[in-house]
Amino acid sequence: MSRERRSRVSMGRLMRMMPDLSVETDVAKITPVLLKSRTGEFDLESILFLKLRNFGIIDLGCIGECMNMERLDLSGNNIANLVPLASLRRLLVLNLSANRIASIEAICTCDSLQSLNLAGNLISSVENLQSLKSLRKLENIRLKDNTYDYTNPVCKNFSYRSILLEMFPNIKVLDECISSYFSGERVVGRGSDLYQLCKDIDDIIKAGIYRNGPLPELPDCKPWVEDGFPEIKASNSAIIEEAYKQFSDILHECRLLNNRATHVIGQTERALSIKSMPKEYTV
Repeated sequence: MSRERRSRVSMGRLMRMMPDLSVETDVAKITPVLLKSRTGEFDLESILFLKLRNFGIIDLGCIGECMNMERLDLSGNNIANLVPLASLRRLLVLNLSANRIASIEAICTCDSLQSLNLAGNLISSVENLQSLKSLRKLENIRLKDNTYDYTNPVCKNFSYRSILLEMFPNIKVLDECISSYFSGERVVGRGSDLYQLCKDIDDIIKAGIYRNGPLPELPDCKPWVEDGFPEIKASNSAIIEEAYKQFSDILHECRLLNNRATHVIGQTERALSIKSMPKEYTV
């Protein structure tokens, strides 16, 4: 075998041995090597955004050394112990959905936290959430996610929402998703106005359909931007990845909502057609 061929073979073996960081893998523990390879940062304290979704993580390892972390996604793992997160005092957004978490007392020191997703865990009672009362900036809590069928045992208590709202008077959003606008689950703020606006629009549309027949088709909409407008290219930035993830979730929720609306409209139309049928009497 020639030297050049041996070199190509060796390089091929080396490439096969290297982990593919573009896909999600199974790792048991977070290590400095993993963090640096995922973010491209040499210093752990320079990491601001991190996504380790569906990595099979059990041990959070050295995650606490990322002292300046602001956004962290650890969803879809096997995490139960949150103690290493206690030092993340600048953390704003934390996604812990779909793990094995029963106690969240460790994150009561993350006093900058604004948004917390705990859907799909093992939180059994409202008392388990008492430790969060010290997080004065917390505005968004999610314990249940109907889109992905994530929940917690505490959600079986029908009064858990009202109890939480009493415990956390500063909470603005609880278990919010796109369909929540139609069930009024946004607690305060503009979301409540949006719910009423959507309801009014929905009533107007239904009235137009049933009283005046089908609504006239609107002309084709013009594009938002002209041809040649600079496009945003995808990158490996954690910020862009998180934006794509959120857009994907919203799109999925919109599809579910559309299917639900189609089903309700179909049921209503069938009910109206039955009522309009003439009654027949047997002699």
